[in-house]
Amino acid sequence: MQNKQTSAPLRGLDIGTSRIVVAESNGSDCRYRAERNAFLALPASRLTQAMLDKENVSYKLGEPDILVLGEKAEQFANIFCRDTRRPMQNGVLNPAERRGLEVIEETIRRLCGDTKEGGRVCFSVPSPAPGAEAELTFHENTLAEMLQRLGFQPRSVSEGLAVVFAELAEAHFTGIGISFGGGMCNVCLAYLGMPVIAFGTAKAGDFIDRNAAAVTGEKPPAVRLLKEQEFVLNGHYASHLEQALSIYYDDMIQTVVSRLRERLADSRDVPKLDRPVPVVVSGGSARVGGFLPRLENALRETDLGLRIGEIRLSADPLNTTARGALIAAQSEN
Repeated sequence: MQNKQTSAPLRGLDIGTSRIVVAESNGSDCRYRAERNAFLALPASRLTQAMLDKENVSYKLGEPDILVLGEKAEQFANIFCRDTRRPMQNGVLNPAERRGLEVIEETIRRLCGDTKEGGRVCFSVPSPAPGAEAELTFHENTLAEMLQRLGFQPRSVSEGLAVVFAELAEAHFTGIGISFGGGMCNVCLAYLGMPVIAFGTAKAGDFIDRNAAAVTGEKPPAVRLLKEQEFVLNGHYASHLEQALSIYYDDMIQTVVSRLRERLADSRDVPKLDRPVPVVVSGGSARVGGFLPRLENALRETDLGLRIGEIRLSADPLNTTARGALIAAQSEN
């Protein structure tokens, strides 16, 4: 009689500019673990290390620094009136951050736990913005090599297609998936699970934070805090900062819709669809109150050359891409 072998878990991995999310299958359920994709370097000392251990803060010892990882890095940055360092920029590895890949690898190691069992992992990659194809090639291959070092069997899936996989099973994986992330907005029109059009734009959450901070004199962490906790996109401004946020949100939305119209007009591969196309939206930048009606107005007022059906926000916007990547990994079994 042969012993039963426990198969390695399948994982979906969303390596985003703002957050890293792992989705792991657990029987019929899916569980998520997430961490902010950011870090802060503090001078190394035994006292600092002991303090971080006492507070249960995730960190990595380096030379000559201690790298505080994730959400705690944001908290420490606010305390010390500094900004966090970001391993990724505009959806891909940040070329100016020499320790970025090291931080991403350590964060994934902590999120996945023991990686000795390996297993298949499907990780998200953005679609290229115009002129950024070479950057995407470097980003995708570098992450694949890193995941192989950790013992995984990696393959990639475009972020917009992952949204389709996660949300449009009832539509036979036909429709438009849009991820409004921190570094990029990613869009995919899929037909029966096959990508027809996929593209990215660099005007996303970080673009909004950076420009709203620049025109108001605020620090980007303060802008992010207001945006994530209080801001509503309703045309009423309680402050100059809220007005700036509204302006740059509209700019982001119009850029995505205009680019979608251009790509649909230029493509010869768009299938003849006999029913309206559903649109599902995900990502942290789409969670702001009033965002979905603003996007819906822009989509329905634009002649896209195809009929738009239901437009809805994912039920779990922050975990959608990771879940779609997990579905892509499961499809290979």
